[in-house]
Amino acid sequence: MTDTTSDSLQDLPTLPGQWRARVPGFSDIDALVELRRLDELQGTGEAHIDPAGIESEVAGQASWTRRQIVAVGEDDVPRAWITVHDRAAGRALVWGYFDRDVPEVDQIAAAFYGWAESAAVSMARLRGVTETRLDESPFAGDHRQAGWLRDAGYAKRRTWLHMERPVATEDAALEPRAGVTVRRVERHENGLPVAADLQVVHQMLEESFEDHFNSYRESFPEFVQRLREDPGHSWDHWWLAYVDPEDGGDPLAAGTLVCSVLTAKEGGAEGTYVEYIGVNRSARGRGVAKSLLGVAIADAAARGRDRVGLEVDADSPTKADQLYLTLGFETDYATDSWFKDIRIED
Repeated sequence: MTDTTSDSLQDLPTLPGQWRARVPGFSDIDALVELRRLDELQGTGEAHIDPAGIESEVAGQASWTRRQIVAVGEDDVPRAWITVHDRAAGRALVWGYFDRDVPEVDQIAAAFYGWAESAAVSMARLRGVTETRLDESPFAGDHRQAGWLRDAGYAKRRTWLHMERPVATEDAALEPRAGVTVRRVERHENGLPVAADLQVVHQMLEESFEDHFNSYRESFPEFVQRLREDPGHSWDHWWLAYVDPEDGGDPLAAGTLVCSVLTAKEGGAEGTYVEYIGVNRSARGRGVAKSLLGVAIADAAARGRDRVGLEVDADSPTKADQLYLTLGFETDYATDSWFKDIRIED
């Protein structure tokens, strides 16, 4: 059943011909899984879709911070889907998926990106900020989607490498470098994490990414809520790293690692995904990043997983991609960041 109240609150765009826009619901999940599958096949030649993740975006925890619409024809089956994620103050992530076989897809895309901008402006006003950035990351080489974004006023700003490393049984023996200690975030008897450790993780990431491209502040509640939205989230995939101070004394917090569970590929096992790896600038050059990645790989091997994946800025100032190459990671595919900066008028 369609929630007409929600539809009316979203200022739905007018679409060409038989097409109309509405808010997606639980009954649309299968169709949206197929849209996402087609998008990945086109962009990478493979598709490993997690239906639980899409359910979370449409009808679960992840839907709470998103506004989204779909385009349907007479059969009421979604053939296009766009989502605007209220990521943080002044940041809205946009995700658009379109069935390229629909004759009116260009007009639908134009209407959807116009609606997405209005939704992002509305989110910014609710937050009380005077400007916001729309950010979408299509697959590199997708010239058609790049054209839609360009027509909507976006500009390409960055390329991201999506890398993977196979995991072998012997990788379970990997150990941190000498002078580096890595431990999991502490948890209470009920399995929930100790707040002080989570706050250290957040602070560590905020500080370590200050000099990175497109860095912006994300509050602690936003950070924790966003990561918990992922069905692959698990508290035992959070680690903290410490280094021994050169002048003696207690170990110093130096880095952090947050991972999640990757859906199994067809005929394969689950994998581990590196959501975040951050190292304090004062601790760089001491093997902290290599030790944290080694822990992620060793943990994946111990769990019987077949790969570890991550994403890295192709122009990272820390040359992180070079470290990943030395550890056996290879680029699987690339995405581009397209931005549109908007000034919020009164």
